[in-house]
Amino acid sequence: MRSVGYALRGLLLLLRTEASIKVQFFIALLATAAGFYLEISATEWMMQLLAIGLVLGIEGLNTAIEKLADFVHPDHHAKIGFIKDVSAGAVMFVSLMAFIVGLLIYLPKLI
Repeated sequence: MRSVGYALRGLLLLLRTEASIKVQFFIALLATAAGFYLEISATEWMMQLLAIGLVLGIEGLNTAIEKLADFVHPDHHAKIGFIKDVSAGAVMFVSLMAFIVGLLIYLPKLI
């Protein structure tokens, strides 16, 4: 039970303090509303929820990596910069794939 409390605290910290998570969470809410409005199928819900979960989860890991890197080495350092760039790149990759999933789900319904 204590672990669940720590996890919920971390989720709330992310939502309160990280601008990118706020934007991605808002997009997730829009996609969820669109899913209800356009009555997407159960399979489409699974794909959409998996995509949302991956984006938000990887963004959370990216935030943790950046905070840890800043704590370990607060000054600019090329290796820390590389680590942070790769972590941000992972978020971008997952976000692009989620966007494509969204297109595959919603374009046929809107055209």
